[in-house]
Amino acid sequence: MNLKILLPFQIFAEKTEVLRIIAETSIGSFGILPHRLDCVVALLPSILCYETEADGEVYIAVDEGVLVKTGSEVLISVRRAMAGESLAQLRTAVEQEFLTLDENEQSIRSVMAKLESGFLRRFAGFQHD
Repeated sequence: MNLKILLPFQIFAEKTEVLRIIAETSIGSFGILPHRLDCVVALLPSILCYETEADGEVYIAVDEGVLVKTGSEVLISVRRAMAGESLAQLRTAVEQEFLTLDENEQSIRSVMAKLESGFLRRFAGFQHD
């Protein structure tokens, strides 16, 4: 298989002859072998694993995103990805950076929703005057 990990503004990794891929979804771990049927899967912030003959098992911390398999091509699009020296280091990165950012984004979205609703109320008040 050919694997390409895409970030919003660059290609994080591009590998050929990938033997298997393991990713984390909302329903659990998801494995892909070369002859698996085509699919689309939503990914959670987690540690992605892929294996090649040359590199062996490689681990990458990924933020939430989407995995698409079509034929022998596997595209993974995530907001952020990080390679690390050890699994412990990657796990810490996922817990501290990726999951914490989600909490910050939720609070920002809440503030934005309040601003938008306030704007709509004022706008509706102008129409009635």
